[in-house]
Amino acid sequence: MMPAKASQTMTAEKPGQGPGTARPNRKLKIKNGAVGWSFIVIAAGLICLFYFYPMVQALLLSFQSGTGANLQFTGIDNYTRLLKDPTFLTTLKNTVIFLIVQVPVMIILALFLSVLLNNKTLKWKGLFRTAIFLPCVTSLVAYSVIFKYLFSQDGIINIMLMKLALISEPISWLTDPFWAKVTIIVAITWRWTGYNMIFYLSALQNVDQSIYEAAKMDGASSFQQFFRITVPMLKPIILFTSITSTIGTLQLFDEVMNITAGGPANATMTISQYIYNLSFKYTPDFGYAATVSYAIVILIVIFSIIQFKVAGDRNE
Repeated sequence: MMPAKASQTMTAEKPGQGPGTARPNRKLKIKNGAVGWSFIVIAAGLICLFYFYPMVQALLLSFQSGTGANLQFTGIDNYTRLLKDPTFLTTLKNTVIFLIVQVPVMIILALFLSVLLNNKTLKWKGLFRTAIFLPCVTSLVAYSVIFKYLFSQDGIINIMLMKLALISEPISWLTDPFWAKVTIIVAITWRWTGYNMIFYLSALQNVDQSIYEAAKMDGASSFQQFFRITVPMLKPIILFTSITSTIGTLQLFDEVMNITAGGPANATMTISQYIYNLSFKYTPDFGYAATVSYAIVILIVIFSIIQFKVAGDRNE
C-alpha cells in the first residue's frame, strides 16, 4: 500500500494541477479574449463609422433646411413639406406601383424556374441556370442602355411585334406613361429573376427527395406537391427574397435614370431619383433630400413588417 505522503507528492506532480497553472490559464483566457474582442471592435467600429454615423447625420440633416451648405434647423418643416409635395407623392405612387406589380411577378417566375431547373431528368441544366443568372451580373448602365434601344420607337421590339402582326403601329414604350412603366418592370424583372432563382434552387437541392416520392405514392399530383410541399418548405427563402426584393425596388434608381430619365412627365420617376434630383440636379437642398431618404426607410420598415406578419411563422 502506497504511503499517503508519496501519494500526495505524485498527485501534486500531475501535469496541469501545479500551483502555478491557474495563473497561466487565466492569462491565456485573457489573451484569447483580447484577440477576439479586437476583431469585434474593429468590425463594429467600421460598421458604426460607415453605416450608423451617416444614418444619424442624415437624420439630423433632415431637420435642417437651406440651399447648399447654408443650412438652418427648421424642426419638422421638411416632413410637413413632404406630405404636401406633389412631386414626392407622384414618385411614391410610381415606386409603389413598381413594387406591387414587379416583385410578385419576379418571385413567382423565379420560383417556377427553380422548380423546372431542379428536375433531374432535364438536360443542359447548367447551361440554363447560367443563362438565367447572367443578367444579374451584367452592368446596370450597360443593360439599361440596351433596353432603351430595344424599346425605342424603331427598336427591335416594335419591329418584331409588327412583323408578327400583333400591332399595327409602333408602341411608344418610352414616351407613353403606361408603357414606360411596363418597360421598367420588364427590365428589372429580366435582371433580378435569376438572382432570386438561385436562392430557391439551392434550397430545393437540400430537400429530401423521399418526401416527394412518398407524396407521389400517396397519389399527390405535381400541382399538389408544389403547393403542399415545395412552397411550405421554401417559406423562409420566399420571405427573405420578398423582403430583399422589396428593399431593392423601393431604392430603384439605375434603370429609371438610364432608360426613361424619370419621364415622361415624371411618370416613372422613383423616390431615389427624386433624392438625386434634389441633391444634384435642382438647386441643392440636402436637408429635404435627407427627409425624402428617410421616407424610404419608413416604407421599408412598414413593408417588411407586413411581409413578416403575412408570411412569417405565426407560432413564433
